[in-house]
Amino acid sequence: MDKGITGIRNIEIAEYDYQLPDERIAKYPLAERDSSKLLLYKGGDVSHDTFYNLSDYIPEGSLMIFNNTKVIQARLRFRKETGAQIEVFCLEPEIPNDYQLIFQETECCVWNCLVGNSARWKSGILSMQLDIKGTAVRLSAERVAAGAVNSVRFCWTGGFTFAELLEVAGELPIPPYLNRATEESDKVTYQTVYSKVKGSVAAPTAGLHFTPRVMDALRAKGIVLDEVTLHVGAGTFKPVKSEAIGEHEMHEEYIEVRLDLLRRLIAAGGRAVAVGTTSVRTLESLYFLGEAVHYNPEISMDELHVNQWTPYEGEHTLSTVEALEALAEYLECRDIDRLHAYTQIMIAPGYRYNIVRAIVTNFHQPKSTLLLLVSAFVGEDWRRIYDYAMENGFRFLSYGDSSLLLP
Repeated sequence: MDKGITGIRNIEIAEYDYQLPDERIAKYPLAERDSSKLLLYKGGDVSHDTFYNLSDYIPEGSLMIFNNTKVIQARLRFRKETGAQIEVFCLEPEIPNDYQLIFQETECCVWNCLVGNSARWKSGILSMQLDIKGTAVRLSAERVAAGAVNSVRFCWTGGFTFAELLEVAGELPIPPYLNRATEESDKVTYQTVYSKVKGSVAAPTAGLHFTPRVMDALRAKGIVLDEVTLHVGAGTFKPVKSEAIGEHEMHEEYIEVRLDLLRRLIAAGGRAVAVGTTSVRTLESLYFLGEAVHYNPEISMDELHVNQWTPYEGEHTLSTVEALEALAEYLECRDIDRLHAYTQIMIAPGYRYNIVRAIVTNFHQPKSTLLLLVSAFVGEDWRRIYDYAMENGFRFLSYGDSSLLLP
């Protein structure tokens, strides 16, 4: 790495600030997803085009990775007999501690949740009445452990899966900076066209620009499209409030990567184009997970975790391909077809990218870890990129325009 860990920790977040007027935050998407603007950063030069021409700029034969996570309707609003509204926001599964299994539960499950108006829910069981496919269903919520994050047990009647219940009772959680209520249209526009694995509470927004015609054009050029899964947590909106980034705790996120994709990455020399910062975080975590199993082949998959400071500690002497091969061999020896792990990786200036060679990404909030990630990729040119976007009428944040970064 270019900087020692002390230098990384001492980076001042104020250096990654810029003026973002509220009118430049896109409150709604464009009618046509792929008609958004596309800023092009290539070798230091900045220009722009329209997103539907993306395939013109991706090198032929590239391996392009998308995050196939699907946003769940994670916000549940209960009303107490007193009239007080309690908002319960499902963050991640606790019992069972598996996304696929918890969505299949038909009676009870426990989630880690944020609770709004928490002081009004000191005890007792909340409930609501629902109609699911013509059947009367009673859903109850009991807080079994309180804290910054709460354990909440949900139980319900009717024999429906928790996934079916959320589709009726839940609300899609759009970003707080949109300053508006969720609308019916968001159920479509705040999902990527390729979303399929339920679990996120926020969309991987770089993917919102893609349409079937854009993806077909990429394939026609010989670009290989593949997928990973990272379930985006609410921490993605957590601002860096400390002066130095060393005092900021990254959120932990679940990732899933198939063995055949690892083999494809190895064949590509460990190089890929990442669609969105969530794909970046997943791909770059693979290097450190491969390193972990290389030096400790007996480690259990439950212990595979990338700490936010792992990239900056110790010597990282394995080549990217060696790390990926170690990870593939680890799965093959256990006859497992996919990796399940967690990552807290912080990518900040001084980080050396191992796998990602190009990034498709939106324009991020000032003083955010996502802006740090971009700066780690393009250096101080992030300021030129954002100034260009401001001067040329680009729309910012989740429903805004996009960029292709090719250093």
